[in-house]
Amino acid sequence: MTAPSQLSDTESSEAAGRLAKVREGIGRAAALAGRKGDDVTLIAISKTHDAAAIAPLIAAGHRAFGENRVQEAQGKWPQLREATPGIELHLVGQLQSNKAADAVALFDVIHGLDRPSLVTALAKAMNAADRRIPCFIQVNIGAEEQKGGCAIADVPALLAQARDAGIEVPGLMCVPPADLEPAPYFALLAKMARDNGLTGLSMGMSGDYETAVMLGATHVRVGTALFGGRPPL
Repeated sequence: MTAPSQLSDTESSEAAGRLAKVREGIGRAAALAGRKGDDVTLIAISKTHDAAAIAPLIAAGHRAFGENRVQEAQGKWPQLREATPGIELHLVGQLQSNKAADAVALFDVIHGLDRPSLVTALAKAMNAADRRIPCFIQVNIGAEEQKGGCAIADVPALLAQARDAGIEVPGLMCVPPADLEPAPYFALLAKMARDNGLTGLSMGMSGDYETAVMLGATHVRVGTALFGGRPPL
């Protein structure tokens, strides 16, 4: 693992510059909506990036990161977190029920609660570990067959089940359909959150995070704008 002290000046300055640019975008969008940029959590999506690629952002002061695979996160984050206390790790991908215990042990927030069986698995894992993890309900906002997420009509029932199981649900999460204007989908998710008494909105990625912030996002999930293109798998 590349320690912050071993980073080149170029690595450090480039990472700091990308981070500053994204934060400026968040601040600009928040101001247009009468909000504060500091009220938006920027999650750096580090999936497929190794520890050496992540280290410059940590050195630049960033502390919230997101992964979409439990096994990949297990391979790099324990050591990174040991070296830098205070890192908050978010699971942003679809979670298999048989990985619930591993997810509860490693992550601080889960953004992919999308079905009753996962509620059961997560509640069992949290009880066994005596650890409570906030879980956003992922909504299949575009009703796309190929995507995970709870159907729009099923959100109230899933929310009630999660709460009955003792799982904190801070809000809703979505990934709008690709190649379509995201604003209507973000606005719909915001309305759904209000209708269900929720304040958290996990929405917006590298290409549309400013739009998401203007429409109420409390968490944006940004990868490419912070890390550049993903390395080949």
